[in-house]
Amino acid sequence: MSFKRRILLALLPPLGALLMRLLYATCKKEFIIEEPLPQEPIIIAFWHGELLMHPFLYQRVRPRHRVAVMISEHFDGELIARTIARFGFDALRGSSRRGGVKALIAAIKRIEQGEDIAITPDGPRGPRHSVAPGIVALAKKSNAPIVIFHYEASKFWQLRSWDRFVIPKPFSKLTFFVAKPFKIENIDDNEAKALIKKKMLQL
Repeated sequence: MSFKRRILLALLPPLGALLMRLLYATCKKEFIIEEPLPQEPIIIAFWHGELLMHPFLYQRVRPRHRVAVMISEHFDGELIARTIARFGFDALRGSSRRGGVKALIAAIKRIEQGEDIAITPDGPRGPRHSVAPGIVALAKKSNAPIVIFHYEASKFWQLRSWDRFVIPKPFSKLTFFVAKPFKIENIDDNEAKALIKKKMLQL
């Protein structure tokens, strides 16, 4: 690893976590939860462009649970993994393009041990708002329910990255949504992907 990357890994995660907390603290919040979440492990799905504020939503609705987040093995994935570690979250490294089987097996084991799994179906490289097969395989093999997280900011910046990453502006209003859990064990894989995408875009 280059010296520049080592410096970035040392500096950006603590700084990023601090800025996330400061930004969240300035905002007004509203939480819309369609149904109380089960005590059993769940698979949390949200779009890659909404990564920034979801650690706070998880801490709000699952304060006594543990979660592992599926993150790519790329350098930007390492930055994300080190940042979420500062919120007490674990990372499972791998994606549909690289290390996917290893990450899937690890995720199933975590669910069997009672932990939640969080995944961005369109990550790590898109296309935006697509659904890769990983979430379908995980939900079917573990039989865990999928719960969709979503948030909207009344004022925000939006990057020109592939995921159109959203950064709420300070003192804006954050509206968080937690959808009703659902399972996909009895439907075809392509139908399952379409159903997940439909439900995620409805929020």
